Amino acid sequence: MPELPEVEAIVRSLEPRIRGRTIAATELLFPPLLRRAQGDGLNAFRGLRVLGARRRGKMILVECEGGRTLVFHLKMTGRMDLCECGEPVDKHTRLVLRFRDGADELRFHDVRKFGFCILVDGDPAVCCGELAGLGPEPLEIGLEEFAAILAGRKGRIKAVLLDQAAIAGIGNIYADEILFDAGIHPETPAARIKNKKADRLRQSMRHILDLAIAANGSTLRDYRDAGGCPGGFQSYHKVYGREGEPCAVCGRPIRRIRVAGRSTHYCPHCQPRLRGRAS
Repeated sequence: MPELPEVEAIVRSLEPRIRGRTIAATELLFPPLLRRAQGDGLNAFRGLRVLGARRRGKMILVECEGGRTLVFHLKMTGRMDLCECGEPVDKHTRLVLRFRDGADELRFHDVRKFGFCILVDGDPAVCCGELAGLGPEPLEIGLEEFAAILAGRKGRIKAVLLDQAAIAGIGNIYADEILFDAGIHPETPAARIKNKKADRLRQSMRHILDLAIAANGSTLRDYRDAGGCPGGFQSYHKVYGREGEPCAVCGRPIRRIRVAGRSTHYCPHCQPRLRGRAS
């Protein structure tokens, strides 16, 4: 599924192209897309001006006048497409937002139908449970807060990085790449990562995510940003999806195991199991 870098790339390509435009009409082609819709539903957004778009974790928030917000989660195959008005709507389009200027329209496209949209009236951080339950942003968290999260967790570090209630936005691809960059085995108990190792992990988290955002994310299947551009960071993956291939650092083969029910790629030499006390 699109992770933090892909969602950030989508928002950066989408936000300047919809900010200030007025929603003229909405067309819901797949009613289960909406969660907990009440009252006028999408009709309440007609005639509202878009104030902007931003990311929180893996979710996209389209903020409108009157304190109303459309919160989208792309899940496995969701995509935000800006298309010319009159362009044929394909069978995987679930929602269309049309603007008063008629220049183009925003379509939510989702092959697997796992994505969802929440209509929020009020502060999204308070009114939307899916947002309220998210942990801090990995690009903003300080060392003290990050170390406290690790110290308070009994699970393995790979599982903690994937836990959206602990840290928001990281998925399978970037958890593997972050741990490789930090030289930490994915099965290391999170509570044993302290002091220098915790700081190194936090810096690797910021480093890898910043690089991936700059590369427009990773395209492994059908990910594109709102302008239709694919990602390029897949060319820089050091471990993810590279089982059996030589490590770019030591030349030993990359291994794959399962951690927290997810395929996990790592280098046994560059990411040794932690022994003794963490430092």
